[in-house]
Amino acid sequence: MCLTDRVGRVDRDAVLLLYDRYGPALLSYACALLRDPSAAEDVLHQVFLKLLDTRAAVTGPPAPYLFRAVRNTALNHIRGQSREVAWPDVWLESTSGSEETSLALQSALARLPREQREVVVLHIWGQLTFEEAAAVIGIPASTAASRYRYGLAKLRE
Repeated sequence: MCLTDRVGRVDRDAVLLLYDRYGPALLSYACALLRDPSAAEDVLHQVFLKLLDTRAAVTGPPAPYLFRAVRNTALNHIRGQSREVAWPDVWLESTSGSEETSLALQSALARLPREQREVVVLHIWGQLTFEEAAAVIGIPASTAASRYRYGLAKLRE
């Protein structure tokens, strides 16, 4: 997907469509990585501002590219941060829209190791395949699938 028009200007409508389509899942993923909703929003906005400021060409499906960009930006944020941040009240929306369900999901996900939580969020809320999630994280697809299985098993407990 090319984000520039024929003249070479950034196609703001294409970026807006990507934001509308993937924004909620990207924000949930950033929250899962950062545990801070305001920092997650900053990361998400940084990714989309960078898309608007550059002549980016996204080859292939845009979801893996966007999740990878959010991950890299979040990791850069973590490296630049020297203090622990408490979990926010609600950073994940349940499909039912119930705040109680959202809090229960968050609590369960918070107890997972980061590696498993990351794959679970990418696969369920990001709707990425294991191959796409693996590309985002930089691991083999079989490792992503294993982390997902182990994460789901721990969630069931």
